[in-house]
Amino acid sequence: MKARLDTIVKRYEEIHTQLSDPDITRDIEKLKTLSQEQSRLQETVETYRHFLDMEQTIRDLKEMAKDSDPDIRDMALLELEESKTTLKKLEDQLTRLLIPKDPNDEKNVIVEIRGAAGGDEANIFAGDLYRMYVKYAEQKRWKVDIVSAEESAAGGFSQIEFTVSGDKVYALLKYESGAHRVQRVPQTESQGRIHTSTATVLVLPEAEEIDVEMNMADLRVDTFRSSGSGGQSVNTTDSAVRITHMPTGIIVTCQDGKSQHENKATALKVMRARLHDKIIQEQLEKEGAERRSKIGTGDRSEKIRTYNYPQNRITDHRIGYTIQQLDRVMEGRIEPIIEALIEEEFQRKLAGETSD
Repeated sequence: MKARLDTIVKRYEEIHTQLSDPDITRDIEKLKTLSQEQSRLQETVETYRHFLDMEQTIRDLKEMAKDSDPDIRDMALLELEESKTTLKKLEDQLTRLLIPKDPNDEKNVIVEIRGAAGGDEANIFAGDLYRMYVKYAEQKRWKVDIVSAEESAAGGFSQIEFTVSGDKVYALLKYESGAHRVQRVPQTESQGRIHTSTATVLVLPEAEEIDVEMNMADLRVDTFRSSGSGGQSVNTTDSAVRITHMPTGIIVTCQDGKSQHENKATALKVMRARLHDKIIQEQLEKEGAERRSKIGTGDRSEKIRTYNYPQNRITDHRIGYTIQQLDRVMEGRIEPIIEALIEEEFQRKLAGETSD
């Protein structure tokens, strides 16, 4: 482990030197790439340096424990135990930091929520999930922008697509893809019977141009008049944009921007993410064993979570995690579930259940 950490520190110091080079500072793209790499390595380097300092402290305390003065010996032995505990925590932290991370973890995301089985109640639940993610994003100081939305007459959405931008968004939201099931008494139910409905969630990392080759000649761009919210231009100009990727038939619509130019840029960003996801899914199908070992396959059809309103209970079926805090979760307090999923993923990687 130390050999790997020494290599990381060496690379971190090389980047620090490069960032002081005038030729590098004039190259915006190179500067951005190096700064991002330095940022990714920083926590590991700082933790390792703390670890090395603590090792030296322990060696010094062991020498002090041999002192002829009993007071010094007692003090050294007391501090030695505390230092050993700290060293073990730092070692555990370094183990976590050295496990290969998902290269998409730092990226922003595109989220799509659809009402599925259950008619109006499914659409209402889709709206509840959207508000849950918006409230969570507010707590994380992330930015949410609606790409397109199809509102349901009974409330909620038959479909809503939105982007979430901020720090490590995909790392925290990537486990949300799948079918979310709700059990509750719908407002329209006069007999007080509990109904089960579902909404599906798809979370895609934003794709860079280097991630996927998108030939503009393969795209058909159509414009039409917006029908949703969007300010004074709604229903007066053809600002909404629909892009179709002809080889795959993937369609992306965006109408919530203020202009056709803005909607087209957003639609292209979403299209690139969908094409990138298609490539990834095809690769994962070929690597079936690896995909099955992960927490959730990312399939929209996979049932991942049940929201039971009568019992204020929420259960994540992938890891068998249940808490009686549904009311808090729907207000955006989903950290306990996300943290449990991250910990399970870490333990699986630690046990070598996935190939990195």
